[in-house]
Amino acid sequence: MIKEKVHILSVTAIKGMNDILPSDVATWQFLEQSAREVFSLYGFSEIRTPIAEKTELFCRSIGETTDIVEKEMYTFNDKSDNSLTLRPEGTAPVMRAFIQNRLYNLDPVSKLYYMGPMFRYERPQKGRYRQFHQLGAEVVGVEDAKIDAQVLAMLHQYFIRIGIDSVSLQVNSLGCPECRPGYRQALIDYLESRLDNLCEECQRRYQTNPLRVLDCKAKGCQAATVDAPSVLEHLCSPCSDHFGQVKDYLEILNIPFEVNSRMVRGLDYYVRTTFELVTDQLGSQNAVAAGGRYDGLVESLGGPSLPGIGFAIGLERLVLMKGEQRITAATPQLFIAALGKEAADRAFVLMSQLRVAGVQAEMDYLGKSLKAQMRRANKLNAAFTLILGEEELNSGQAQLKDMSDSSQSTVTLDSLAEMLIKKLGKMSTSS
Repeated sequence: MIKEKVHILSVTAIKGMNDILPSDVATWQFLEQSAREVFSLYGFSEIRTPIAEKTELFCRSIGETTDIVEKEMYTFNDKSDNSLTLRPEGTAPVMRAFIQNRLYNLDPVSKLYYMGPMFRYERPQKGRYRQFHQLGAEVVGVEDAKIDAQVLAMLHQYFIRIGIDSVSLQVNSLGCPECRPGYRQALIDYLESRLDNLCEECQRRYQTNPLRVLDCKAKGCQAATVDAPSVLEHLCSPCSDHFGQVKDYLEILNIPFEVNSRMVRGLDYYVRTTFELVTDQLGSQNAVAAGGRYDGLVESLGGPSLPGIGFAIGLERLVLMKGEQRITAATPQLFIAALGKEAADRAFVLMSQLRVAGVQAEMDYLGKSLKAQMRRANKLNAAFTLILGEEELNSGQAQLKDMSDSSQSTVTLDSLAEMLIKKLGKMSTSS
């Protein structure tokens, strides 16, 4: 008789959408908590927006001729035939919430930050995924260059807090609606004379979105635009003065930077100050944080005429940069090695009491040998191990083993929690 082969359905994660495993979560939590601590020092409050928004929001804010809107958005119709899009970036949803909830009536200056997943359909590679996570901050209501420098100072302090110093700040100005059209036309005229050297994509978009040609990674496009006109040479007086003030304030704050006149952003709403924090550790995906001014965005979405500035940080890229410095998950402060059912039952009660008292405790549930349980305690990196058997139950005392130096001390089971808290307190003080 032929035995029928059984096929088991194997369901895997969507390409470019990755699991964050327990071994990595502690690093993520550290990065997120550090952001909360630093951003709150600068007066920012957290805001949380839906993952999906009406598609129109991103077409109006990001720009219909951008790569994001043209090729990268996850867009679908719901059962009511509404066109919805998984958010590809965080600024537009925050501005939508800011306008819809009239946050501008609460304070003339709004400082908001967010964190969460974003979605773009693009080729997955190191540091770039289809579901990725960002934390970002936005300031609405201030045009003064001081706020530009303050935002960059906060970003600078955040990277110091998380222990990443292998980044450099690049700044530029993209001008405003008054001076950018002149630069845009000058760039189009320049590119027209070099069309044969541009890649197919840049040949298609050089008239609709010429600034993106400067950001193209194709070698032919980079070579063809070496002598392209600089946006800084076309700034109007107010934009030139504003950019000069930003640089002056950064120098006053001792924040190192360099001017990169070729830097452009992939979103249409950016004006004046733009910036990136770049690194040489991630290959072609060298930007770990980026942002700039979007002074006309709030008004274009139906809100009041208010200036704004913000940035976003790619969390996956920060995790990659942490490398060997990743944060390890919390380990048990006590492992109870119980021998026999009666001891296991007592260990279960002790473990529950210790957790209520604030001690992280763990035990064996499989009735393994003492040797196997000690191996388990070592594998979990427990700070202490309590050996509990029939003799210990009868005497009400047990041996508490310090796993760092294998020293042992006798403890009374009824006062175990109190003694452990004292020992753990001394350990944290000495470290």
